[in-house]
Amino acid sequence: MDTGTTAFVLISAALVLLMTPALAFFYGGLVRAKSVISMMMLSFGALAVVGVIWVVLGYAIAFANAGTPTFIGIDGVIGIDVSYIGLEGLLTPQDGAALPPLAFAGFQATFAIITVALISGSIADRAKFGAWLVFAAVWSVLVYFPVASWVFNFTVVDGTIVDGGWIAYTLGAIDFAGGTAVHINAGAAALALAIVLGKRIGFAKGLQKPHNVPLTLLGAGLLWFGWFGFNAGSELTADNTASLAFVNTIAAPAAGVLGWLVVERLKEGKATSVGAASGAVAGLVAITPACASLTPGWAILLGALAGVITALAVELKFKFGFDDSLDVVGIHLVGGLIGTLFIGIFATDVGLIYSGSFDQLGKQAIAAGVVMVFSFVMSLILGFIIEKTMGFRVHGNQELAGIDSVVHGEEGYALDDDSDLVLTR
Repeated sequence: MDTGTTAFVLISAALVLLMTPALAFFYGGLVRAKSVISMMMLSFGALAVVGVIWVVLGYAIAFANAGTPTFIGIDGVIGIDVSYIGLEGLLTPQDGAALPPLAFAGFQATFAIITVALISGSIADRAKFGAWLVFAAVWSVLVYFPVASWVFNFTVVDGTIVDGGWIAYTLGAIDFAGGTAVHINAGAAALALAIVLGKRIGFAKGLQKPHNVPLTLLGAGLLWFGWFGFNAGSELTADNTASLAFVNTIAAPAAGVLGWLVVERLKEGKATSVGAASGAVAGLVAITPACASLTPGWAILLGALAGVITALAVELKFKFGFDDSLDVVGIHLVGGLIGTLFIGIFATDVGLIYSGSFDQLGKQAIAAGVVMVFSFVMSLILGFIIEKTMGFRVHGNQELAGIDSVVHGEEGYALDDDSDLVLTR
């Protein structure tokens, strides 16, 4: 057991867990003042629900080992290892393992939590908290855990993947830290929920501005900080690959900021702080699957492209008429697609410009397409079921009044009433 490797993974897990409260800040600043608590509670609710389900059932599905007699399912596609239910089978460290299996399980738990939380940005200002918790629980089991198994559940021997989920092993697509499993997955689900819940009252371009820009910038900064655990930590040891992922996690989002601001300056005449924060997140999303496969120079190009393209893509909701409140589709779905496909062209050794072959690009496109369609269809079905049974959206008068007070009985900014104070000398 390598204590250094174990410490590296545990610290990385803590960084990724921080990303969910950071996301609550980021999203919370972007909504109306009377919806900030509701918005932040969607992230904290996801943390609570998915955290419990991961321990009870999630790891057993996402990392089911078909080579054991306790496995039930279809190898590489869907299954559960009953010995992992409640993490019982992970309590005893394996001989010769570099780190305790519980450390890895904890690290992967944080991925599941942030993926579900990301979706919530598409339904800001109008979602019932209870309905969201039901969606988060069922979606994690039916969608995230299987997709995570396709991408993250694999066995490596002498640097070669010898077994695992169909995306990582059978197909051979590259997704180092979750461009498909996290961002395309969450982005497609966000689009489905935006369709199910419909538009906010008064939905129009420029109608609802962020109520607290500093809160959003704080969230973006903490997201960037946590993302080093997300990307570099996915190597599971502090080596040269982790260092490359770390540097690329600096380069790509920095270029993403510049790309987004250039678009804003050309279109609107001003470069905004919210644009800078959004560009950073777009660059982080795009580099996630590719952070260990690109040289830093190509990472800068990827980040710049992601910043430019996602800045344009967020306008699609007005063109096509779906209300993705906080641009989860434009940033995470589109950014995830850009990063995943970019690997097929620029990845060291296997990309088109190095190998002269479209083979890897084809693999990347298949992986991205399957996850996108699977997540969208499953999320659409689940969202409609919840809407038709318990109801997913608050009533119109509640939305206008502000769902903080209606749903949670709280106000984000409760100022003391000093009108009855008498000043005396």
